[in-house]
Parts: sequence; structure tokens; C-alpha cells
Amino acid sequence: MKRGRLIAVALTLGWALAITWGSLTPGSSLPSDLPWDKFNHFVGYGGLAMGLSLTGLRPRWAVGLAILYGIAVEYAQLAVPGRSGGDWADILANSLGAVAGTLFAMLIRGLYRRRLASC
Repeated sequence: MKRGRLIAVALTLGWALAITWGSLTPGSSLPSDLPWDKFNHFVGYGGLAMGLSLTGLRPRWAVGLAILYGIAVEYAQLAVPGRSGGDWADILANSLGAVAGTLFAMLIRGLYRRRLASC
């Protein structure tokens, strides 16, 4: 595996673990009012999908895996004290973030390839 891809895999796994930790922490351990909740979901899953895309996954797989992961985490929250899970607005924010993150990764890859071609 190339070094760049290995770094992307490691960073993406770390990002996924951070999402899991933040999402499955009991409600009593979190601040009472987190601002920009849906924006945080959007950015979190956008970063995850972007990372998945940069590991070499096809865009549709990156989006699909990030969305499925978001749904799984939302429903896992049902078992966490002080958390409500299965919120469709959170799932929508996760999904929109995943699509945006993948599109951004595609843009980055396209610009990188264009730069390499011009050298």
C-alpha cells in the first residue's frame, strides 16, 4: 500500500473513532447545549466520506459506507443513557455531509491529477 493511502486510511479510522466516541458518550458527560448540532453532523460525516474517498474507494462506496455508518451510530445511541437516537434530521445531516465530502474529495483528486499532468 502506498504511503499516502496508508496515511489516509489511518486518518479516516481515527476520524471514525472520534465520531463514535462523540456519538456514543452518555448524555450526562456532554455539554448541555452543543451549538450547531446539524452542522457538526454535516462536517463529521463529510470528513469521514472524504477520507474514505481518498483511501481509494469509489465515490459511491464512500458515500454509502459513510451513510450506513451514520445510521448505525444513530441507532446505537438508543442504548446510551441520556441520548436519543434515530433522529432523521441527524441522519439527513450525516448523509448530506457524506455527499459533500465525497464531492470535495473528487475535486481534490481531479485538481491533483491535472497538476501532475501539467508538470
